[in-house]
Amino acid sequence: MLPRHLAVIMDGNGRWAQQRRRPRAIGHRAGARAVNVCIDFCLQRGIGALTLFAFSSENWGRPEDEVGALMKLFMGALDREVDELHRRGVQVRFIGERTRFSEAIRLRMANAERLTAGNQALVLSIAASYGGRQDIASAARSLAEDVAAGRLQPQDITESLLSQRVALADLPAPDLFIRTGGDHRISNFLLWQLAYTELWFTDILWPDLSPELLQRAMDDFAQRERRFGLTSAQVTAAAAETTPA
Repeated sequence: MLPRHLAVIMDGNGRWAQQRRRPRAIGHRAGARAVNVCIDFCLQRGIGALTLFAFSSENWGRPEDEVGALMKLFMGALDREVDELHRRGVQVRFIGERTRFSEAIRLRMANAERLTAGNQALVLSIAASYGGRQDIASAARSLAEDVAAGRLQPQDITESLLSQRVALADLPAPDLFIRTGGDHRISNFLLWQLAYTELWFTDILWPDLSPELLQRAMDDFAQRERRFGLTSAQVTAAAAETTPA
């Protein structure tokens, strides 16, 4: 059993560089190479959606030189990688608040989305200037605007309706979440979408990501029983009902 949708927090770039007594920017550059390892793995295994937490809304508060290096790296990756991703059938999307990015970066983001919009081998969503609380607040604001305009009654607002307004609404919810770097938290990432996602943590730093590590996560995921609030007996009975005689 493979996840349909994999969500990843790519943590540990700075510590990877510090261990080697190199600038943090070198770690982010090494982390960008690990992104390709993850994309290759998903394409080879037939995982249909991959969402990467590239830059949180809180990361703007990091030292100015580190933010500047990240923006330069982000722009360079957009210039270098998008054509190859398009050739391989990857659809590129960005979620998050774009207004804080430079006009040059916003233009490149829009061009990447436009170029790859019809691709179906893998949906690659990059969370940039993104926060889970921000995402939910934006969805709630959208519903409130509909109520104010008379298009919607407050009593008609449901979980299902709100879920249609958050990021990634057209994709299945992530089945598996991976965080590298040793921390055991989700750090304001996809708070709504991760409600029943299986979580997997590793001490390995993101630049040291390998296909073998990803396969370990897949193997662990395949052994888990996903109950979605039901009992094991109910899950077993439901599976039996859907299994051909």
